[in-house]
Amino acid sequence: MNESEREATTTVYTRTGSPLGELLLVGKQTPDGTTLTSLSMPGQRNTPAVQPGWSHVPEAFVDVVRQLEAYFAGELTEFDLEFTPGGTDFQQRVWHALEDIPYGTSTTYGQLAEQIGVPRERVQALGAAIGANPLLLVRPCHRVIGADGSMRGYAGGVERKVRLLTHEGVLQPTLI
Repeated sequence: MNESEREATTTVYTRTGSPLGELLLVGKQTPDGTTLTSLSMPGQRNTPAVQPGWSHVPEAFVDVVRQLEAYFAGELTEFDLEFTPGGTDFQQRVWHALEDIPYGTSTTYGQLAEQIGVPRERVQALGAAIGANPLLLVRPCHRVIGADGSMRGYAGGVERKVRLLTHEGVLQPTLI
């Protein structure tokens, strides 16, 4: 990116309600449009904080909000959004694999590692890459579970992971 492109790029954000709490949407806005760089929720590990110089531009995220509302209404099973890749080459490889996990299914850390050729001794690095996913929901890291079916390490909290997997039909609702 050259100097004039940097000057033409603005970090924009908005907040929107959801069944999981208020979501923070952050993006890069250029003359060509806005790309999503982060989707986070309250209490999430490593969630960005709104910075001085960021612009509150709700209209930049109209399509993101529309798709999120459709997802939570049970009308959307796959997001179609422009987002900035970010991350290391390894993280990008892991995050791309997350995008391929279909709605209504789950996979294990081990299965995901095998799918993308990560050796067994690097499964912890795979978990760290999943945990660094800046686009919760859009990149469905909530669909990765422990080999024993346990709900492990979701940056938004395990209770939200359970709610998302229940919403998608992977888990059955409990009657309590």
